[in-house]
Amino acid sequence: QKQIVESGGGLVQPGGSLRLSCQASGIVFETFDMGWYRQAPGKQRDLVVIITRSGTTTYADSVKGRFVLSRDNAKNMVHLQMNSLKPEDTAVYYCNANRDWTGNTYWGQGTQVTVSS
Repeated sequence: QKQIVESGGGLVQPGGSLRLSCQASGIVFETFDMGWYRQAPGKQRDLVVIITRSGTTTYADSVKGRFVLSRDNAKNMVHLQMNSLKPEDTAVYYCNANRDWTGNTYWGQGTQVTVSS
């Protein structure tokens, strides 16, 4: 069974940090690009960061210099370290596994991140 499971969301004050994790199972993890997306209420789901299967990362301009994504192929996981959080980072964060050349894409159920004082 193919599963993508996020963890690590929560409530944090502005300027604080959170670390999100994404655990994949049932897929050949190292063949997938992994990404984090977020969706705020009433808005579309936007890309936050993506890491290719070769390890190249691309960040949205809004999170550059604050967020860091890493992948652990041995554990089938990616981790998103989020620093200097702002209220506008508040959203549901979704992990995605995507493999363009086979058309396979899988989503997690999402984890809520709320940045508020």
